[in-house]
Amino acid sequence: MRALVVRLDSFGDVLLAGPAVRAVAARCSHVTVLCGPRGADAARMLPGADDVLVWEAPWEGFDPPPVTAADVEGLLDRLRAAACDTALVLTSFHQSPLPTALLLRLAGIPFIGADSVDHPGRLLDVRHRRQEGRHEAEAALDTAAATGFPLPPGDDGRLRVLPPPDTGALTGNGPYVVLHPGASAPARAWSPHRCAEAVALLTDAGHRVVVTGGPQETALTREVAGCLAVDLGGRTTPRTLAGVLHLADAVISANTGPAHLAAAVGTPVVSLFAPVVPAGRWAPYGVPTILLGDQSAPCADTRALTCPVPGHPCLDEVTGQDVLRAVHKLIQERHS
Repeated sequence: MRALVVRLDSFGDVLLAGPAVRAVAARCSHVTVLCGPRGADAARMLPGADDVLVWEAPWEGFDPPPVTAADVEGLLDRLRAAACDTALVLTSFHQSPLPTALLLRLAGIPFIGADSVDHPGRLLDVRHRRQEGRHEAEAALDTAAATGFPLPPGDDGRLRVLPPPDTGALTGNGPYVVLHPGASAPARAWSPHRCAEAVALLTDAGHRVVVTGGPQETALTREVAGCLAVDLGGRTTPRTLAGVLHLADAVISANTGPAHLAAAVGTPVVSLFAPVVPAGRWAPYGVPTILLGDQSAPCADTRALTCPVPGHPCLDEVTGQDVLRAVHKLIQERHS
């Protein structure tokens, strides 16, 4: 049986779908993952994914593309060529799978399962209803199981990626802690001055610090690293970033893709978590995690991209000392 697993939004979202992809792969001869451009690199790192189709959906992301007949027809052609017998459509709790299911029906996929609040008509063969408050990784696994793809025996359901490369040439010798100062939305980021404060305190406490960031974040990583930390801003691919995170004693990150990548390589996370989305659904999954940030702040559950509260108090009231204590606790627990 050839299967399609759909997760159309970001890098972290696709990583959270990884356990469900493995569940499908355990019962199918071939698994294709359909994802958006922001999630493609994550999809290519997932165990169980044999092929990746990339399509930018006009209902996903911060700046979705226009709807055009040519774009939709192109997708349908690629889906027909994939010749899948079944499809699992994975979405977040606030998203509908039905636009995707309609396209999959038009592409001729005979059996489709998804989690849907809305009545699906003929669009779904399995309409799952998620349990309230389930983590996104668990909700995806629940939907996979309802569609006929339970986790195989021996799979613990944690996030995983393919083995990362050796990144010692990037990080240098000796233990280190990673600080990732960027985030996909300003409301989720810890301020640069707080990040720099943490770097200084960690260094004073005897830790080597490695600062990571994407190609668009080099000014930020340079500011945060200063002359104290190793600045890897713009110098890692997703696969090499996985290697850097894998060898770290701990990772300090906001609620953004690298926090989930750290979880996927088994590294403890100090999670600077703005409550604009619920931590119970989106915190790093399956690894020791210390959650910092006021989860009852006025911005809670607003899904805001820019902080609606002056001073960004939910995160900026977290100090460098708070982070230092959290790092020490995670390292002690890891080596005890």
